[in-house]
Amino acid sequence: MPEIAEGVIACIGWGSLIWNPRDLPMRGTWQDDGPLLPVEFARESGAKANQRGDKVTLVICPDTPRVRTCWALLDVPDLTTARQRLARREGIAKRWETDIGYWDYGSNAGAGREAATIGAWAAANRLAAVVWTNLPCKFDGKDTKPTGEQVVAFLRDLDDDKRPLAEAYVRQAPAAIDTPYRRMIAEQLGWHHRS
Repeated sequence: MPEIAEGVIACIGWGSLIWNPRDLPMRGTWQDDGPLLPVEFARESGAKANQRGDKVTLVICPDTPRVRTCWALLDVPDLTTARQRLARREGIAKRWETDIGYWDYGSNAGAGREAATIGAWAAANRLAAVVWTNLPCKFDGKDTKPTGEQVVAFLRDLDDDKRPLAEAYVRQAPAAIDTPYRRMIAEQLGWHHRS
């Protein structure tokens, strides 16, 4: 077992955190050799009361092929601060304790989707702790995974003022996030990765 680097905390990312970390306190840049996780374009995001969302974002989903994610070191004093800072960046105020996943080497404890997989990867990379966004799949107001056809239809039917934001999100996602839904979106809508 490799020796763990005390106090070294990382964040796993696969979506807008990569190209727009905003005020997430990072040490260095994103690395492209993160854990293999079942990530998909499966969360309708930006919904308001009685209105549909404005894009479909990437989340960890059950029954989804695994893709290589990214990771970055965080400049934070402890795991709680790391979770709170990621929650703030993600706009998660109320349920941050469940919507921000974590794994901690010191206590061998973790919570969130894929915590065991992420923990094994973190230990192999000598990290003391890891945080990630732990939001569920969500579509049409329900915590459920949409089909690829539903995602494509939703994106196709977006109003002209919402479509550019949704398209930019899909195009800017890292090339390694090569998911079945992304391939459907590229094939049917022409929204290919922007290199």
